[in-house]
This record gives sequence, structure tokens and C-alpha cells, in this order.
Amino acid sequence: MKKLLLGFALFGAILSVKAQSDQNCYQKYAKVFEVRGANEVKDGTHENIVVTVRKGTFADCFIGRVKVKNGIIDPNSIELTFVDGSYEKFDRTYKYDDIPTTILNGMSKTMVTRDDELINILFVDAIKPKKKALKRAPEPDFDL
Repeated sequence: MKKLLLGFALFGAILSVKAQSDQNCYQKYAKVFEVRGANEVKDGTHENIVVTVRKGTFADCFIGRVKVKNGIIDPNSIELTFVDGSYEKFDRTYKYDDIPTTILNGMSKTMVTRDDELINILFVDAIKPKKKALKRAPEPDFDL
């Protein structure tokens, strides 16, 4: 009986670790923004942004461009980039289009479509550089 309980506990621990490592693209980007932070996003047209589309446990990330004015994203200006460099309008209808889409720490506020998709704009060019790490001393290897 003890072996059976130990087996279930071990199996649960392995699944827990596996689930934590299976992050989608949105979660991976969000972690980078959380750890490094981001510079303020200026007004203008921003290329090389990441558009995340989430629904349930599914997430997908695309490269695109968007316009920002007075620190607010124009949801109608979102365009996705094709592999040949051309663009296509990201055409969605939003539930709360009367609420401005602001930017905090390089990430837009989540926009919800009428189809219950969750959309975020990530300004990857605004991510702050990685902080310097201290150099650790090597383990001593002296002949005594």
C-alpha cells in the first residue's frame, strides 16, 4: 500500500513539473516582460510587435505592427506580417471596444473578441536588457 501511495505521489510530482515546463508562447513572453521589465512605449507605428491570440488553453503568437497614439493602442490598426514581409489587417470585433487599450510594462491590456479570444500586443523591442550576473568563483581545485 505504501509503495502504491508513493508511486501516485511521484507520478503527480512528475506531471506537475511537466505541466510547468509546457508553457505556451504567451506565457513565455509574459515571463520575460515580468522578469526584465520594459521601457515606455512611444507613440507611432511599431513594427516587430507580437500579437498573441488565446482561447482556452490554446495560444498562438504572430509578428505584426500596430499604431499607438497617446499611449493607447488602436485595435483597428493591428496588422499581421506574412513571411514575405507583406501585411494583412487583423480583423476582429471586440466586446469592450469603448474601453481604451492601454500599455503597461510593454504589454497591452487584454482585448476580448466577440468570439471570446483574448488578444494582447507585446512590444518586444521595449524589453529592457538582461541584467548583469555576478561571476561565481570556481570550486577550489588545489593539490593539498
